[in-house]
Amino acid sequence: MIFAGALNEGEGKMKIQAFARRKSSWPKVAYVAAAMLLAVPCALGQTPSRPWMNKELSPSKRAELVLQHMTLDEKIDLLHGNGMPHAPFWHMPLTHLGNGGSGYVAGVPSLGIPGIVMDDAAYGVRGSGINGRYSTALPSDLALASSWDPKLACEYGALIGRELRAQGYNMTLGGGINLTRDPRDGRTFEFAGEDPLLAGMMVGNLMKCEQAQHVIGDIKHYAMNDQETGRNIVNAIISKRAMQESDLLAFHIAIDIAHPGAVMCSYNRVNGVHSCQNTYLLRDTLKRAWGFKGFVLSDWGGTHSTVRAIQAGLDQEQPMDEYFGPKLKQAVKDGRVSMAEINDSARRVLYAEFVSGLVDYPVHKSVVNVMAGFHLAEKVEEHSIVLLKNKDHILPLNSADVHKIAIIGGHADIGMISGGGSAQVDPPGGNAIAPPGHRATYWQAHIWFPTSPLKALRAAMPGTQIEYNSGDDLSAAAAVAKSADVAIVFAHQWESEGMDLPSLSLPGDQNELIERVAEANPHTIVVLESGSAVTMPWIDQVQGIVEAWYAGSSGHKALANVLVGKVNPSAKLAMTFPVSTSELPRPEIPPLPAAYKKLGMAAVMGKAHNLPPYSVNYFEGAKVGYKWYEAEDKQVLFPFGFGLSYTTYAYSGMNVSESGDHPVVRFSVKNTGKRAGTEIAEVYAALPSAAGEHYRRLVGWERVELQPGESKTVSVTVSPQMLSIYDTQKSGWELLPGRYRFFAGPSSASTPLQGATDLH
Repeated sequence: MIFAGALNEGEGKMKIQAFARRKSSWPKVAYVAAAMLLAVPCALGQTPSRPWMNKELSPSKRAELVLQHMTLDEKIDLLHGNGMPHAPFWHMPLTHLGNGGSGYVAGVPSLGIPGIVMDDAAYGVRGSGINGRYSTALPSDLALASSWDPKLACEYGALIGRELRAQGYNMTLGGGINLTRDPRDGRTFEFAGEDPLLAGMMVGNLMKCEQAQHVIGDIKHYAMNDQETGRNIVNAIISKRAMQESDLLAFHIAIDIAHPGAVMCSYNRVNGVHSCQNTYLLRDTLKRAWGFKGFVLSDWGGTHSTVRAIQAGLDQEQPMDEYFGPKLKQAVKDGRVSMAEINDSARRVLYAEFVSGLVDYPVHKSVVNVMAGFHLAEKVEEHSIVLLKNKDHILPLNSADVHKIAIIGGHADIGMISGGGSAQVDPPGGNAIAPPGHRATYWQAHIWFPTSPLKALRAAMPGTQIEYNSGDDLSAAAAVAKSADVAIVFAHQWESEGMDLPSLSLPGDQNELIERVAEANPHTIVVLESGSAVTMPWIDQVQGIVEAWYAGSSGHKALANVLVGKVNPSAKLAMTFPVSTSELPRPEIPPLPAAYKKLGMAAVMGKAHNLPPYSVNYFEGAKVGYKWYEAEDKQVLFPFGFGLSYTTYAYSGMNVSESGDHPVVRFSVKNTGKRAGTEIAEVYAALPSAAGEHYRRLVGWERVELQPGESKTVSVTVSPQMLSIYDTQKSGWELLPGRYRFFAGPSSASTPLQGATDLH
């Protein structure tokens, strides 16, 4: 520091430039010391010699100015990662600067450009336990989507952004938005459901507010990454129109809202070409048609070439420099990659740093506000729990009527389960179910948070006797249930990145446990902790069903508040629950060819070359989720948009008008029950017959807070894009002339109101 301060400007500039050109060969200690030394002039600003440090300039202008002062080596440094600390096969000399996270990109200290320190953060900051820190686990992203509350999504993202910075990170690797095309996808819990409008709105607002905390925002996995089976080798076959009207539409909506600094391309192929070197996806659609200004980074190990990838629109390889390091520099020297292409990619990374505030608001590690995290996690879960069945008003529970409760199964005496893979958040104290000394988080472990529903319900109902039984012995569980006024069975379905669910059935003997308990006690409630839909062969035997999802750091308290009626449930399903997997477009996920089976996890996680093709034909096209079931006239267990309340609502008086080129759908919703509640009023549309669709689309919704007996007018303005089809000949959207019918109601399968208008 003293040495740095003693340098005059010319000497400092010469030493800095020399450092920048030699840093790759320096020892780690020397690199860190030099980086610290160079932080002083950066902090001082020196805007006369660094005009890009002027906050009044646009991010694009600032990126262009600094780019003019960079060497080729400095530009290429921005275009690849430097390894992943906890993956022994992904290490480089600068890996240690990754702060224990998922990746690190070297900055340009001589020019005041900080390094990018990345971490996974789907529902909370990953790996905090390794760093000896606490991180809030929010309810899963699918749970959040079931709140249908964009403002809550903003709070969700803002908390993750604050905790990323507090732990020393300045880029998130969250923002999953792949549609639930197959509910067995092992990452369903990381995403936001099956509808492009709902998913786009929720993830867009989440990431907008996360990036506002001065971290680079990310939306992933672009695109068609809708299964984990063979994810590195699978070829998703789908028409351009269907892709644009489903998965890509969700991305487009989210990107328009969030303006994220980054988009992560996926492992899989799309129509024969890997996503991370797919010109149609990256350059033609994302960058040209949508005007995306940020950079595209590959999923970890998802880069497959140098020249082809950068020319297709990939800007940054992660987590190493196999293709975008020395090979990229040589390609420039050979004239196979132009400096214009290098500049475009480097400019995009710089733009992301400026637009997100990385340059102006450096990260300083601090203490996470644990209590704030607990409170928000509880609030999100209260808004996300879906009441699926409530026969004879068995819920909410009341100590005046219920004197003895049996809680059975699901480790409900100790905790609640969470989702695994790169989204996994470390629970405080480690895995609550594992014995002492074995509680560390590791890949695809079943991780339980110390959030005991038993303790929370006892605290909420002090006047009621509550007994716990593990459910391991079915006869003993039935006996305990029989002696109680009400039995609550906790059931779980764990899922993780790197695998798909073998089925939607509850694993083990949980179905049998529920059946035995319900046979012993007709007043049985099932609480589901799942990351996707589950099948329910026992549905007619139980009185109550509550979907709690992966409930996060305060899930037990939120669940107790709903069960006893302190909170009136308002959430609605962001995905359809089918009766069985036989009703899905693909009753079985296409199996891997025999040649892949010997590869084990490499068929999912690794790069498999020169092996037989493995393709999945998404013949259902844009008919994802509820659209499939409607078009095919199939019955479902619970429809998209479904959720009960402790009160009731009535819909009336629809009319459709126009405001410019936007249809406006108006109707009334009345609370006809005896307690206050929030109804999610949904609006769907059917396009003219020329569209060739035999299903309705979600085109809007509104959350309506109502006191008992209160009525409000709902007004939903519909975007023309939500009524348009994608014209592949024109490579754009077209609003067909004709009659558009609109429907409103409490779910996709219940729309009592109808109206229509002609659009030209």
